[in-house]
Formats: sequence, structure tokens, C-alpha cells
Amino acid sequence: MSEHESDQLLYDVDGHVATITFNRPDRMNTITAIMLQQFSELVLRGDRDPNVRVIVITGNGRAWCAGLDLAAAQSGDAFGERPDTPRLAPGEFDLRDAPPIVLNKIDTPTIAAMNGGAAGYGLDLALGCDLRIASSNAKLSAAYTARNLVPESGGTWLLPRIVGWSTAAELLFTARTVTAAEALDLGLVSRVVEPDELPGATAELAAAIAANGPMAVRASKRMMRHAMTEDFEDHVQRQYLALLPLFASKDFREGITAYMEKRPADFAGE
Repeated sequence: MSEHESDQLLYDVDGHVATITFNRPDRMNTITAIMLQQFSELVLRGDRDPNVRVIVITGNGRAWCAGLDLAAAQSGDAFGERPDTPRLAPGEFDLRDAPPIVLNKIDTPTIAAMNGGAAGYGLDLALGCDLRIASSNAKLSAAYTARNLVPESGGTWLLPRIVGWSTAAELLFTARTVTAAEALDLGLVSRVVEPDELPGATAELAAAIAANGPMAVRASKRMMRHAMTEDFEDHVQRQYLALLPLFASKDFREGITAYMEKRPADFAGE
């Protein structure tokens, strides 16, 4: 991987928070083939790091991520032309390491800190994060059908679960672009702040998550994910099994002790 290619995504860890930054501001942070691969690698790096308790995903410049780099794809520079990238037959997809799949399967909480617009594949990635906090100037574009496309990776699964069938249908069928304020009303984002407040608000949210028992936070995310495909009785059984190692953990004893002593808990992830 060349230095230039690796600069398209930045990775930083500060305390218990890892930050992945889309770094193509001159191209609205549109995604190239190397970014698809590297994004998954960085997400998995954060998930496997025992020190990381939250992964924040943001962008440099005025966009969060405007989707796949279609201009580069048209010229043959972005997708399917790399000699080390295997070609796929029509109708055949290898999605095991695709970014939306990776976002869905990890247990570390993810926050999309949306400094600007998200469209196409970028919107799918934002929907794949657990939490979305948006700058007031951000816009979310579901303009797939206006390009005679469907969401590139997971949008038709995620969107109805986030906003409900009817709202998702309206957004997708009409190819609507919504403002941050509209996205908040629809439940697409959980918070909207002024642009200069976004870094601080994101850090505050990440810190609030990281302050809790990391084993319990990860288990809660895992349980929520399983709950989407299980019936109630099966899920209650899974919850019981998830509780057993938590009861036996040092962090459980620390949480109870901190509560009794009326002090913040100091969790170690053990």
C-alpha cells in the first residue's frame, strides 16, 4: 500500500476512543477500492484492540462521505482494475470483508460523527454505525433510485429498521435528500449540533460510553444484534448465557463496589 493510498483514511487512538477519518476532502471523501479494503482493516483493528471501547468515524472537509468514487470508477481507476483484486463474475459478490458487513458484526460501539453530507455508499456506512451525531449543515441523500440503483450494501436492510417501513419507502422511492434537522425528526440521527460543536459533542458521547463496563457494552450490542433475528424466548435464553461471564468478572465487582461507595467505577475490561 502506497503512502498516498494510506493517507486516504486516517487512524488515531486517544484514550479508549479510536477515530477513523475519511481523508479525501477534495473528492468529498468518496471511496476508492483501496479505501474499501483499508476501512474494514481499520475497523477490525479497533475492534480487536482491548484498549479501544468506542470507534468514531468522521471526515475531513465539508463532506462525511459522498459514496463510491464513480468518476474514478468510470475511468477504470477505482474498482476492479487493481492487479491484486480478484475479478468477480456477474452476479457474484464477496462481501465477507465489506465495510457494512464488518460494521454489523463487530461488538465495539461505533459513532458516525457526520461533519457533512452522506450519500450512496456513504449513507449505508452511516446507517451501519450504532449512533449518528450530525453537524447542522450535514445532509443525508438516499438518491439511489435517481441513479437507477438500489443501496449499495445494506441500506434496504438497515433503513426500515431505523425509521420504519413507510418512512424508508418514501426516502428510497422518491430519492430524497434530507437536512440534518429532518434526519433528527425521522430518527436517522440521534443528535444535531452546530459544526464547531461536533468534535466536542462526539468526544463527550464517546467518553460516556467508554466510562461504562466495556464487556457489558459489547455484550449489549451483541444482544441487540441477535435480537433482530430471534424470537423473544430464544433471546432471553441468550441473555442469560451472556450474563454468566459478566457476573464472574472483576468489572462486575468493581461496578457494585463503586455503586456502594458512591464513586465512578474504574473498569478494566476484565
